[in-house]
Amino acid sequence: MEKELRAEQAAEQYQCCGLLQQDLTELCARAGIISIPRVTVRPFPAAAEGAEPHRLGEHCIQVELQNDDPRSVCGVFLRGWKVEEEMLGVLSKCLPALGNLKTLNLWSTGLTDCMLPALGTMVASCSQLWSLTLEGNPLPENSFHVLMGASSTFNCISDVGAGHIAEGLRWNRSLLSLSLAHNRIGDIGAQKLAEVLQPFKLRHEEVVERRRLLMEAQGQPRAAAPSGGYAPSLRGSDAAVRLSPAKQSKSTTKKKERLRKEDVKQSKKLTAPSDPRPGRSRGTKGVSEEKQSTQALHPAEPTHPLLEPGLHRDGHVILPGNRVLLNLNLAHNRITERGLGALLAAVEGQQQQEGAGGQQGLRRLSLHRNSFPTACAAFTRLQELLQQRDPLPQPAEDEEEHSLEP
Repeated sequence: MEKELRAEQAAEQYQCCGLLQQDLTELCARAGIISIPRVTVRPFPAAAEGAEPHRLGEHCIQVELQNDDPRSVCGVFLRGWKVEEEMLGVLSKCLPALGNLKTLNLWSTGLTDCMLPALGTMVASCSQLWSLTLEGNPLPENSFHVLMGASSTFNCISDVGAGHIAEGLRWNRSLLSLSLAHNRIGDIGAQKLAEVLQPFKLRHEEVVERRRLLMEAQGQPRAAAPSGGYAPSLRGSDAAVRLSPAKQSKSTTKKKERLRKEDVKQSKKLTAPSDPRPGRSRGTKGVSEEKQSTQALHPAEPTHPLLEPGLHRDGHVILPGNRVLLNLNLAHNRITERGLGALLAAVEGQQQQEGAGGQQGLRRLSLHRNSFPTACAAFTRLQELLQQRDPLPQPAEDEEEHSLEP
């Protein structure tokens, strides 16, 4: 005990100079660590051929430099070797002295949940750090929240923030996984998220933009869009103002009917199946097969989400909603049975669309540790649906947490 105390006092007396290898060597010696990691510059891919190889498990710290100055370390990488508590204490002294450190990668370094508080203290001392990687570490308690203090500038997402995120999901067709766990999202936020996962009505400006895009897809002249928004101006031209009220109303009605017909016609074109009629010539078949092969090699660019096939109902244009998002994590929030019901309805709606030939939609929806009992009928039904939709088994730790009361 006295030896450890003397080593700690000696380490506290040392002032780091910002040269990682020098600081590391001195602090390891004072802490009684015999195996001192060597510091090497991480090679770029273009220079990797002539660089010295790094063997997995070797006690080595790779760094990225902003320039030739060894004090300009901007990235530190510890990969594939176990970091003991003593070494973590040494790093807690060395790394804050690197004033340009922005990236810290601790992949598969044997970190445990009990070591995260010390890691959190170290991260808080690195003023420029914005990227922390902890993949490949055994953290069964998932206590990542200890890395975020009360002054953290992220998380604490409420219903308001969830509403803004849902707004972005209306037209985002590239995001596959979204984690909003450990936040303050309640029923209102859950309902906002559920609304964009199932068919929703287009707003007036979205309808106008959709019609403009349909006309453009048909080769008609593109209407000029105003600089202040993405929808064309709705005030009308001077010629329309000069029309009498009756003629103006009649003209507007005809124009709406024409645009609506074009909208329906283009929607049918976008969903029209291939022609199954028999009796085609071999030459035509060969051309068709060649065209399909070319499309497989060069897939078409994704269309604008506003051009997705829609329905016309009660004067509204309804689109199918976001069915690209596969994984949504809302664990450790404040959702009650009311918000749970909205999310269940969204998953059930996607299930029906999938049976009708729609896209896949959610495969995983994590809701454990919220403000509803896991024994309620809605949660049981949701779990049954997700088990049918998710082709991969849930991890053991997730199943354990699902069995716990929120």
